[in-house]
Amino acid sequence: MTAYPVLSDKHALEEGTVLAPRFDAGGLVTCVTTDAASGELLMVAHMNAEALQRSVETGEAWYWSRSRQELWHKGATSGQIQTIVEMRVDCDQDAIWLKVKVAGDGGCCHTGRHSCFYRVKPLREAAAAPLAFAAE
Repeated sequence: MTAYPVLSDKHALEEGTVLAPRFDAGGLVTCVTTDAASGELLMVAHMNAEALQRSVETGEAWYWSRSRQELWHKGATSGQIQTIVEMRVDCDQDAIWLKVKVAGDGGCCHTGRHSCFYRVKPLREAAAAPLAFAAE
């Protein structure tokens, strides 16, 4: 597995061409995943160094499951393999953005929905129902 460099120079981190992800104290970096064709936000997950390396090497999305504490090849059991069309890293390299094409039924959420972001929270509504969601 590749050990990623740690860049202490802010300019090199923000403007350079070296992939130097800034993993958090738990060894994870946040990963936002969107549909490459529609731009729809599909999911947010986390990657450790091994998941990131496997994603780069295979062109398919790998994540770290915080709940199961194990490496997770998205779609390995569901058939919803995420083929990476583009990978981006944010300005300070502490977040990853994957644009993917999803195989199988095209879903991403364990609830059977296309996206994990299926609930809408109306804003500026009465304080009587601050935790209620609107139907999509």
